[in-house]
Amino acid sequence: MSRKYRDIFDVFEDMFRQIQEIMDREFREIEREFDELAKSGKVKTYGPYVYGFRVTVGPDGKPIVEEFGNVKTVKGKPMISEEREPLVDVVEKGDEIRVVAEVPGVNKDSIKVKVVNGEKLIVQATGEDRKYYKEVELPAKVDEKSAKASYKNGVLEVVLKKVKTEEEGTEIKVE
Repeated sequence: MSRKYRDIFDVFEDMFRQIQEIMDREFREIEREFDELAKSGKVKTYGPYVYGFRVTVGPDGKPIVEEFGNVKTVKGKPMISEEREPLVDVVEKGDEIRVVAEVPGVNKDSIKVKVVNGEKLIVQATGEDRKYYKEVELPAKVDEKSAKASYKNGVLEVVLKKVKTEEEGTEIKVE
């Protein structure tokens, strides 16, 4: 490579290095200002912003979009919540419903699971630096007393037995 081209690449390299130094300096200043603002008590911080979504296909063949994290859209604007909405899977198989929720970073003793009217499951968990909250509509009515929950490696699993329903109604004799 000739000396002329080497000089051009050296010039570009110096320019990129200078730009990187300027950006590093600016980001450190912005971070310092945010830290001072947070310490002043004028602003409440919630830790990291977590947002994600999952797209699955429902039983009717239509896509289902499920959001998770602590960023919610309210009236078209993003709102940051102290509580994260965990990613949850609901699997209905045979006579049971299995709900699996990702709630990493919490102690098993700080997890509260509640079944409401056999139709809804509420999961709450609190860790040192995070909180989780999720209400899950169950696909079938369940026996609240049959619920069993386990927690391992940040994953909560709740197994519920479906309530056996008999066709209700009164038979009418045809004359």
